[in-house]
Amino acid sequence: MSKYRIAVVVGSLRKDSFNRKLANALARLAPPDFELEQVRIDDLPLYNQDDDGHQAAPVLRLKKEIAAAQGVLFVTAEYNRSIPGVLKNAIDNASRPYGQSAWAGKPAGVIGISIGTIGTAMAQQHLRNVLVFLDMPAMAQPEAFLQAKDGFFDADGNIGEASRGFVQSWMDAYAAWVKRHNA
Repeated sequence: MSKYRIAVVVGSLRKDSFNRKLANALARLAPPDFELEQVRIDDLPLYNQDDDGHQAAPVLRLKKEIAAAQGVLFVTAEYNRSIPGVLKNAIDNASRPYGQSAWAGKPAGVIGISIGTIGTAMAQQHLRNVLVFLDMPAMAQPEAFLQAKDGFFDADGNIGEASRGFVQSWMDAYAAWVKRHNA
């Protein structure tokens, strides 16, 4: 059985991030032939085009991890109705220099959770606009705008019973998306 390596980019640095918790729970819902690995983005320098000729070691590491993956899963918070700066910085660093983007062609999934009733809908839409430019086929359906409320996560950090079926169906659709684009 071949393994599908999925690079998981969590767009939040907060220690108790709901989105990191969601990423961990999604890894447990993934099919057995999928391995979800969170990539580190908190050590990246701010993107500066002057550095394109000699990218920092953390940038080269991120690009290598993305290149080795068969897909990318973005689990993002929403800050001020858009994607967090740390996520945009990671995207910009790994897309440069021009013509050497690590993202191109990687099938993407976009999901996120927030305490707000619309979840991370605006951040997801903004991220999808960026992914189009990066030449990343992003799964459009089903969409998942998740609200962090009592019972969403159980005591062990798994998806709670009321939401588990929906989130599992999203994960199954993403797995099928990755397989289709790696056939």
